[in-house]
Amino acid sequence: MQDPVDTRGRLAELLTERILVLDGAWGVLLQGRGLTEERFRGERFANHPRDLQGDPDLLNLTQPQVVSELHHAYLQAGADITTTNTFTATSIGQSDYGLQDAVYEMNVQGARLAKEAAGGHPDRFVAGSVGPLNVTLSLSPKVEDAAFRTVTFDQVYEAYAEQMRGLRNGGADLLLIETIFDTLNAKAAIAAAKDVAPELPIWLSVTIVDRSGRTLSGQTIEAFWISVAHADPLIVGVNCSLGATEMRPYVEDLARLAPIPTACYPNAGLPNAFGGYDETPEITCELLTGFATDGLVNIVGGCCGTTPDHIRAIATAVRDVAPRPIPPSPEGSMPTFSGLEPFRIRPDTGFVMIGERQNVTGSAKFRRLIESGDFEAAVGVALEQVQSGANLLDVNMDADLLDSEQAMRTFLNLIATEPEIARVPIMIDSSSWPVIEAGLKCSQGKGVVNSISLKEGEADFLDKARRIKRYGAAVVVMAFDETGQAGTVDRKIQISERAYRLLVDEAGYEPADIIFDPNILAIATGMDEHADFAKAFIEA
Repeated sequence: MQDPVDTRGRLAELLTERILVLDGAWGVLLQGRGLTEERFRGERFANHPRDLQGDPDLLNLTQPQVVSELHHAYLQAGADITTTNTFTATSIGQSDYGLQDAVYEMNVQGARLAKEAAGGHPDRFVAGSVGPLNVTLSLSPKVEDAAFRTVTFDQVYEAYAEQMRGLRNGGADLLLIETIFDTLNAKAAIAAAKDVAPELPIWLSVTIVDRSGRTLSGQTIEAFWISVAHADPLIVGVNCSLGATEMRPYVEDLARLAPIPTACYPNAGLPNAFGGYDETPEITCELLTGFATDGLVNIVGGCCGTTPDHIRAIATAVRDVAPRPIPPSPEGSMPTFSGLEPFRIRPDTGFVMIGERQNVTGSAKFRRLIESGDFEAAVGVALEQVQSGANLLDVNMDADLLDSEQAMRTFLNLIATEPEIARVPIMIDSSSWPVIEAGLKCSQGKGVVNSISLKEGEADFLDKARRIKRYGAAVVVMAFDETGQAGTVDRKIQISERAYRLLVDEAGYEPADIIFDPNILAIATGMDEHADFAKAFIEA
């Protein structure tokens, strides 16, 4: 297997030299082979109790020569990167066929077949295809129960981790988390990638479902990028759902926003009345060549309906076109968050409003609603806060007689389905780490954790900080250390500086993702030792 460090370096080098070409669709070509139920089953699954025809990932095990032929067809057409035939090869995706036990092997074999085919060509790479699931963490399938989710974050994580482990062990050069329609699902996939294949570069590709410019779970392209930038991907792009004509505005947005290589692999136009695709190689090629000459892309390819003929035409057309120059990362970046829409704190933003009425410790009304189980009415509190101008929503469920983890999950799941509320970022507020993590596992945007401190020492502080970063959130840090809360200006600054250095130097935080709370302590108590608290807070 090629050294992953060399792979990342070589890919990065090539992306500055020329536009790379990805392969095209797999499903349409596999369907075109006219394979029977018997051939899908092969000898190994001849007696399997469920129908298997139509499961393309199974062919890695039962008809490997067919898969290899398609890899060779795309590589010979000029593809620099070939994807593994593993788009639905997760335990969740394969449950419809009853093939969960074969998932790991499907991915290992899928990566091996692609690697063997690519090995006959110089500078060819294998992208492990990590496709979407048929379940979503941000939306409920039940109209009557908006808080319901078919799966948990941990279940999605485990499904992706198993797939990625197989792709890694089979020899994939990078992981392509593609056709992302729910960013929370993608966050689970990112976490899995960082854990089981940390050495492999990540390519993230979102799908904008229609001309509204949003994902299925409601995010804009900018909100999506803000939500996943913590993954430090090598490449980010757009694919599927749309043809190149309809996709162009979102590729333009991503090219403007992302300081990394961008990719685009559209469908061959929009589907016709029969679900097929009519856009010819010449038309797709012409449109993508326009993307290339306008400096929008570093990688182009095809999705649904495209064939080796499409890829051949595209590869020929972009061969001598300069790639998009990679813009430098912005210096002194601004605090940036997202719900369904982005929120940036700019020099001219003015006062930032955090709606804090969704707090059982600070709002008697909200607490009564939550403790009585009237979550629908509690959602109305959040809606009122947003309509009144809140830029972020603080949610706190810390009450002695409340199952705080479940309450946090239920409330965040509910407001995620209310577009007017979900457009703003969430501040997850708790003194309990399990409650904080429960909230993070329900948040597809980039929110804020309120808060962590050095109260339990550096090891605990860094562990929590790294886990928060893993979910893509910013963090509030309290001026509190092992000896207690900071009351003086010097102590507030000392603790904050110490926390800052730990977060930036050891946990890898961007300074803009750190918010300091220098502690507002009691004033006007009549006690001499409290006399300087207000002054110390303001000066700090």
